[in-house]
Amino acid sequence: MEWLIQVLNSVQYGLLLFLVASGLTLIFGIMGVINLAHGSFYMIGAYLAFSLTQWTGNLWVALPLGIILAAVLGLLLEWLLIGRLYRRDHLHQVLLTFGLILVFEELRSITVGDDVHSVVIPAILGGSLPLTENLSYPVYRLFISAVCLALAAAMYLTIQKTRLGMMIRAGASNPEMAQSLGVNIRWIHALVFAAGVALAAFAGMIAAPVSSVFPGMGNQVLIVCFVVVVIGGIGSLKGALVASLLIGFADTFGKVLVPELAGVAVYLLMAIVLLFRPAGLFGRV
Repeated sequence: MEWLIQVLNSVQYGLLLFLVASGLTLIFGIMGVINLAHGSFYMIGAYLAFSLTQWTGNLWVALPLGIILAAVLGLLLEWLLIGRLYRRDHLHQVLLTFGLILVFEELRSITVGDDVHSVVIPAILGGSLPLTENLSYPVYRLFISAVCLALAAAMYLTIQKTRLGMMIRAGASNPEMAQSLGVNIRWIHALVFAAGVALAAFAGMIAAPVSSVFPGMGNQVLIVCFVVVVIGGIGSLKGALVASLLIGFADTFGKVLVPELAGVAVYLLMAIVLLFRPAGLFGRV
């Protein structure tokens, strides 16, 4: 039964990682922008969860407020900064988004400080589900998995089954042709970037009660998100989901079975995948 707990932990971590990485995949795959600041949006979400919960006294109120604020931040950044990079090379994108990391870290330090904070789990999700007489599993972790699965399904249906999704796919495949056919590519890019920011921030918000809120947390998740994109294939949401789950299992069981190699288990997985699939599991060759 202890193995079942590790499986549940792997799935929960993998799905949460997918929620963050999906935004990075969309932004890079559709807009062609290398966004090093994506991990900062995860951090911003976690700090929004802490600050808004302190202000409202309720995580359920903090979540929708945080999503709205994150989406507005995404729209502003795309309009003021990111939108100026589409026709420039990746070096300009890397320099600008790395600069944003420094700006966000400094603003975080000024406004909230450098202490570690915690976010209280809502009372309704504060219990544990009994598995055996001696083992149980936190309900809140199951809630995280369920929410991430629901959002993954919503993203798939939106992109594959709606008119908006058709325009997004057209803009990713051939933006010039889509523009000539009446698709407002500028609006599509702004919407995709805002959605990516909101997804990363929401992931940080729901992760805050189980991972705490601390300086530099965005940089840690950013590295793993890029590994997800590389393993899954650039621009593939399906690849991001599969890669995130694989990383979840590799990381969790690596720490249990081979703790001395746990720090490199994820990167060994990436190396093995690239050895046989240089474009990633679902990448275009």
